[in-house]
Amino acid sequence: MKKSKTNILNNFFSKNTFYHCYSEGQDKTYIQVINRYIDQPVGKNNKQLVSEMYHVLKQDYRNEYFYKNTLLNKLLLGVHSVNTTTALTEIPIANSKADFVLINGKAVVYEIKTELDNLERLENQINDYYKAFDHVAVVTYNDNVEAVRTRIQNIGKPVGIYALQKSGVLKTIQRPERYCEALDTGVLFRLLRKSEYENVIMDKYGALPETSDFRYYNECRKLFVQLPIDESYSEVLKILKRRSNIIKDEYDNIPYELKFLAYFMGLKEEDYEKIDVFLNEAYGGV
Repeated sequence: MKKSKTNILNNFFSKNTFYHCYSEGQDKTYIQVINRYIDQPVGKNNKQLVSEMYHVLKQDYRNEYFYKNTLLNKLLLGVHSVNTTTALTEIPIANSKADFVLINGKAVVYEIKTELDNLERLENQINDYYKAFDHVAVVTYNDNVEAVRTRIQNIGKPVGIYALQKSGVLKTIQRPERYCEALDTGVLFRLLRKSEYENVIMDKYGALPETSDFRYYNECRKLFVQLPIDESYSEVLKILKRRSNIIKDEYDNIPYELKFLAYFMGLKEEDYEKIDVFLNEAYGGV
């Protein structure tokens, strides 16, 4: 595919495009992609068109969204449950951003390397992730497995490897094992929002720092990093696990192709109603 085409495909399954579609009834990127990739779209409803566009990704352009949506469907919804497990995405960790994190009794970071990616930063990314979580895995494609395995061997840590098959099956190459020697309380602290680290400090010390606004953050950090690493790690996992705020009954009705987007948009009940209207509307064409 030409670059101009792939750029617009990346924008099709995005929060902005999806939001404009269901809240305003139209979106420029949505219309351009449908008209370019779908034969005779007029008269089909939007749910069918979204499904057909997702098939285009599966067949010709397995981008990061395709991998993330597959992970969420296969792992969060297939193996676990939204009642017991929380998913996170694009979490800043040291100098990296975690593509996908699942937290239930334990936490696993999944670093995605698609057919469109290279492995230049993989070692640094994995080492960063181990500063915040004790299980790390790489999700890639079959032809990339040996290259990933070589990189992992150089790191010397028990990183997992999964390969996303052409069929959409997520194949386990090697499972991630627990590795907590690199956990860093300073990195853990930066995962938390102000109200979250304040709750930890109040619980552990009985009071918050009395200091100027300028020094407050650093004083809170000093108290947090004094906690034993196993204690601070346990607290952080509990906090992150509470961040999920989906409305389960409504979310269950979201199509497979849009599960990832809907999960991370903080949708309200009225949003789900608008999404249902949009998906069932016939495409008029422009």
